[in-house]
Amino acid sequence: MELPAFSELDLEYFTTEINSHVGILRLDRPPANAHDIEVLLDLQRAIEAVRFDENVRAVLFGSSNEKFFSTGFDIQVLQEESGRQVGYASQTSKEIIMKMRTTDTIFIAMVNGHCMGGGLELALGCDFRYIGDDDDYNIGMPEIHLGLIAGEAGTQLLPRYIDRSEALRMMLTGDTLTPEEATERGIFDEIHPPEEVEDAAFEFAQEIAEKPSVAVGNNKLAVNEGLEMPLSDALAHERELQNRLLGSDVAKEGVDAFLNDRKPDFVGVELGDKEPGDEE
Repeated sequence: MELPAFSELDLEYFTTEINSHVGILRLDRPPANAHDIEVLLDLQRAIEAVRFDENVRAVLFGSSNEKFFSTGFDIQVLQEESGRQVGYASQTSKEIIMKMRTTDTIFIAMVNGHCMGGGLELALGCDFRYIGDDDDYNIGMPEIHLGLIAGEAGTQLLPRYIDRSEALRMMLTGDTLTPEEATERGIFDEIHPPEEVEDAAFEFAQEIAEKPSVAVGNNKLAVNEGLEMPLSDALAHERELQNRLLGSDVAKEGVDAFLNDRKPDFVGVELGDKEPGDEE
């Protein structure tokens, strides 16, 4: 199957690169990284490229803008387009977020700047979120001020990460949080000085990239999909994912490395550079 590599994508609103098997995706739509359907379709292409590019073993999702991660959906579009068209764009956004959550690669949001509305919803679609400790950054879901709801999956994702009442309060008041407040409430996983956010996120992504990607992906799918199922179905789903790993080359490499007191080379095994159990 001939698909463009992640780093070779020609996208209008995103830049892409790969560093040590870590894909780096940056939103670039001045002045505030607001998105419309064209931005969303670019993002969809990037996520699909990640799915098929075996060299991408973790993804950092950030911004090329020093002040904004994203202010969310472009309000100008709300005025210019029909409700039907905007509704389709909102539905597309939800589908893209679900595609991110069901792609068996870890996505890590790097938020340095304002992160509002649909921008926060895109960050919530990632598996982990790192943020810069700058009190000038506004974090929130202000759609209520437009007579709308957090309609790009926010009403469902936010209460899956934080207390239901706290999530609903954010949506009903439209109040903004500082990065510290948002981290304390559980919206973000780690907070760092702004100049250290990318390094911290990249260090974690590199650690993930060295793990067996199929096991990383199955862990992600077991959690993201299993939590939406009754327990008995979720356990059956877990069993099926585990059975796919038992006897696999990565499992053989992991067991052999453990028994021989050496560091496993999962990347080499999965990319075909070595056989399981081969010594360096």
